[in-house]
Amino acid sequence: MQTDQILMTFFAGVILLGALGFYLGRSKAARTRAGGTHMHSQPDQYAWFAVLSSAGPAIIAAALAAIVLGVLETAFPGWLAVASALGLGAIGLFLGLNRIRPELRARDSLERTVKWVLLGAASVSVLTTFGILFSILFEAIRFFQMESFWYFITGTEWSPGDSFLAAAGREGGGDGAMFGALPLFAGTFMITAIAMLVAVPIGVSAAIYMAEYAPPVLRDVAKPVLEVLAGIPTVVYGFFAAITVAPLIVAVAESVGLEASFSNALAPGIVMGIMIIPFISSLSDDVISSVPTAMRQGSLALGTTRNETIRYVVLPAALPGIISATLLGVSRALGETMIVVMAAGMRPNLTANPLEDMTTVTVSIVSALTGDNEFGSAATLSAFALGLVLFVVTLALNFVSVMMIRRFRAKYAVNNL
Repeated sequence: MQTDQILMTFFAGVILLGALGFYLGRSKAARTRAGGTHMHSQPDQYAWFAVLSSAGPAIIAAALAAIVLGVLETAFPGWLAVASALGLGAIGLFLGLNRIRPELRARDSLERTVKWVLLGAASVSVLTTFGILFSILFEAIRFFQMESFWYFITGTEWSPGDSFLAAAGREGGGDGAMFGALPLFAGTFMITAIAMLVAVPIGVSAAIYMAEYAPPVLRDVAKPVLEVLAGIPTVVYGFFAAITVAPLIVAVAESVGLEASFSNALAPGIVMGIMIIPFISSLSDDVISSVPTAMRQGSLALGTTRNETIRYVVLPAALPGIISATLLGVSRALGETMIVVMAAGMRPNLTANPLEDMTTVTVSIVSALTGDNEFGSAATLSAFALGLVLFVVTLALNFVSVMMIRRFRAKYAVNNL
């Protein structure tokens, strides 16, 4: 049997067992209750208990079998594993139906199961974070065994050169390789800063207008139109930056006597800021709208103007959410690749002039992981080192944002009682 046929057979069997368990469990509980016996739980709760008793063992057995067979790499027949899992499900159904009695606390069992399922769902994000960290960390350690960590974070020249020859055992290979990542991080922070200088003022201002001043008819039309920008593919923004914005910047710079490259940092920064505006605007709008009306009314009752109420009451109360929206935009800007490739180029360039070309960390990661480089070469492993530093920077930003949010939330706590 093919893999897709095996999976379809398994899921069909699990659904059949679950449906059978629900029907038989509910029927048995309903008959017992109709006979005048007091039941601890409702018939539907006994039915779901039977579903868990049948489908749960089958799913767990199939998952364990897949893990074990994958680790051992044995040619075990898939249909036999499916039959075994469904057989355990049938045994679980039989035992579950036998346990349905008036004294069975099916409701409590369901509550515990739901709690553990939700805990598992919450743990996925945490485990994924650790998985990402360790998958990057081990390869980054291999890179730092080849190259100096200090030069990596302070060096001003990024030129992997012929480092792939060293990994292939060629004499003299990698002699010209330089892994000073400072130009990459400088370019990343330069373009991110430009993007946030565009996105934050416009996004927050738009959110204030939409939440406080816009009439309902205009809000219902303008907000969806603004959020459409979030669904545009980044490659389209890249074309816009390279074909429209970059030539415009060059023309404006030449008109005032400045020299600008067609691959400059200003164009992707501006376009990236336009791309991030919907995120900041939408989230900030929701946060500002959630500020209690009593706070606005109390401020106006004291004689303040509407503008003063927004400035001194609404915005401080909404500040934690606005900070969260801003940090989300920063994270999006730090990870952007396509716009930078198309508009800023791929040349590492340590400069403070946004009219020159430069590149970012994510672009260099893509460049290092593509092509014919040996995986064990320093050029390829440098991608993991760059990813590790970017991961740490993003984690630090999130930590700082959490601290700031807690501080402002404590300062502007709202008593809704």
